[in-house]
Amino acid sequence: MISAEHNDKLTRVGPGTPAGKLLRQYWQPVALVAEFDPKKPIRAVRLMGDDFVLFRDAEGRYGLLDRDCPHRNADLAYGRLEDGGLRCAFHGWLFDVHGNCLDTPAEPATSHLCKHVKQRSYPLVEKAGVLFAYIGSGEPPAFPAFDCFTAPDAYTFAFKGLWECNWLQALEVGMDPAHASYLHRFFEDENTEESYGKQFRGASSDSDVPITKVLREYDRPEISVATTDYGLRITTLRVLDESQTHVRVTNIAFPQAFVIPMSSHMTITQFHVPVDDHNNYWYSIFTSFGPPVDKPAMWEQRIQTYPPPDFRPNRNRSNHWGFSVEEQATQTFTGMGHDINVHDQWACESQGSIQNRTREHLGSTDKAIIVYRRLLADAIEKVGAGETAPMRPTALSAAQLVGPASYDGVDSGKDHDAYWQKGDAARRAASPWAKP
Repeated sequence: MISAEHNDKLTRVGPGTPAGKLLRQYWQPVALVAEFDPKKPIRAVRLMGDDFVLFRDAEGRYGLLDRDCPHRNADLAYGRLEDGGLRCAFHGWLFDVHGNCLDTPAEPATSHLCKHVKQRSYPLVEKAGVLFAYIGSGEPPAFPAFDCFTAPDAYTFAFKGLWECNWLQALEVGMDPAHASYLHRFFEDENTEESYGKQFRGASSDSDVPITKVLREYDRPEISVATTDYGLRITTLRVLDESQTHVRVTNIAFPQAFVIPMSSHMTITQFHVPVDDHNNYWYSIFTSFGPPVDKPAMWEQRIQTYPPPDFRPNRNRSNHWGFSVEEQATQTFTGMGHDINVHDQWACESQGSIQNRTREHLGSTDKAIIVYRRLLADAIEKVGAGETAPMRPTALSAAQLVGPASYDGVDSGKDHDAYWQKGDAARRAASPWAKP
């Protein structure tokens, strides 16, 4: 249990809050490239309680500006794309992607007002089909050379979804290996050869046993946590018999992402981005070490639950997350369908929009959550004291931040660290793009 004051310090992200100051020192996903309407590529964006407008101009350049027009604060998200920028619908003031005022048409022809007006703009970078923005002070950090950022476009796929809860409890589900044996328990195993694009439905490396069977029948994992230069590495062991151990390696990339295996050749890097204190978007980048990603198939699978344009889930609190008593008795542990994102969504949203951690009792399997909260609290204190936020790589150090290795397999030996490291190296050596 922690105090209410400490809980607020970890979770509240609005302007001027301790956690908000910290998170603003990192790149944040703000949109999928795929969600831009070709007819009017303008999106309203709310990030950590601040409001922005994101647009693509006629030259294909992206801009992120404060959403209120500096004239009389009308909403620029309803503006017009024309004449090289975004024009406010109220009086026609025009701004380019850098926030420069290009035109104030209602003013006299001799007016020089435009030269003295500038809308605040923010750096944007496109990575793996996701637009990242930096809304903090000073120079932004460099991007690490993670697999999801270095793989060619054909080998990545990005998607997003809205959860109606605080970012921290949403992120923490990704650092909790024990929950998968219960929350994601399926009573029957599907054909693993038909598992493309589905998490926890295939088989682990070096095994033909469905991962659903492993999670269901071996539900007391041994979990270890190691600190790394990018955050945390979590190793989870499930002893299957005297000669075989299921080994799963996952990662926390500080401050807000986890990197986990999806299949023997695909990983997921998932960011949890605060909309405000009570909502967050998850952004997932799927990275394939094997064949190119079947993007149309992945898109169609996911929009069944998280339809555009807002990617708000069709299973949510208003319809009890699709809960079925009959399904819970016969098919799944939750009774909430076969999409594990919905299971995680329920677990996080049902805690309340901001989890009351003064009432929780952590167990030994929560060790990664405990270590992460200490990292987060320490980083918040450092930034509050005027120190530099941790794990903000320079161009030189970013090149050394590779991987991070994420693996799921069945080991027939005793040196489990050597097993996953060898397996990851072999997968990279055989990859069309990830060869050392």
